[in-house]
Amino acid sequence: MSNQTRLTGHQKRTAMLLAVIFILFMWQLAAWSMPAFLMPDVPTVFKRLWEELHSPNFHAAVTGSLTRLGIGYGSALILGISFGLVGGILFFFREVLKSAIIILQSIPSIAWLPLLLILMGFGNLPIIIDVAISAFFPAALSVMNATESVQKVHISAARVMGATRWTLIRRVYLPAVMPELITGAQLAFGNAWRALIAAEMVVGFGKGLGRSLAYAGETADMIGVMMNILAIAILAPMIDRFILENLKHRVLRYQYV
Repeated sequence: MSNQTRLTGHQKRTAMLLAVIFILFMWQLAAWSMPAFLMPDVPTVFKRLWEELHSPNFHAAVTGSLTRLGIGYGSALILGISFGLVGGILFFFREVLKSAIIILQSIPSIAWLPLLLILMGFGNLPIIIDVAISAFFPAALSVMNATESVQKVHISAARVMGATRWTLIRRVYLPAVMPELITGAQLAFGNAWRALIAAEMVVGFGKGLGRSLAYAGETADMIGVMMNILAIAILAPMIDRFILENLKHRVLRYQYV
């Protein structure tokens, strides 16, 4: 990508700030046009969020959600990357797995929950597996698509030098697919985050942001509803920006020089 078409860090921060201002402005317009018990205004919700930041219950909800996310998302990345790389050297396996993913990813992650609840009962495990399912598909698919673009001359050269299949994966395929792998990981995170919140709302087990949001809705606490939506909307971009984006810059440093 040329320097002329690449946005600077300052431009990206400015764009993000303008997007946040626009969303808050539209929210405030809605609050002005509706009764306060239906749509609380922005300052009221921010005040409630500030109070909740000092609440042990809120800390427990955030910790519960992040723990489930970490286990489910991390497992999906490990499996997705592994299956994707194996598909790079086993072409028939790649086609079978890709076809299965194309079929299965059309099923919303929330649709798996009734089956998981029947098989495993209420608890953390159904939520974690649901998160893993939602994140596995984009992670594996991005790696498999990237392996198809690896130049055959590099593969042939490595084989001539006596490279084993494991060496091919580690020395040829993995470095070649790294940009798509990171992009797929970011896409998988978005899927995992949405699946987590939805699953917590449906399962209603333990502490979690999704459970807190559902409870606020059940008790008609609109300030609590908007506060939880705000917390969810803030936390996900923070994880993406400060963890995944920084990891992307470190791994793909040569693209940002």
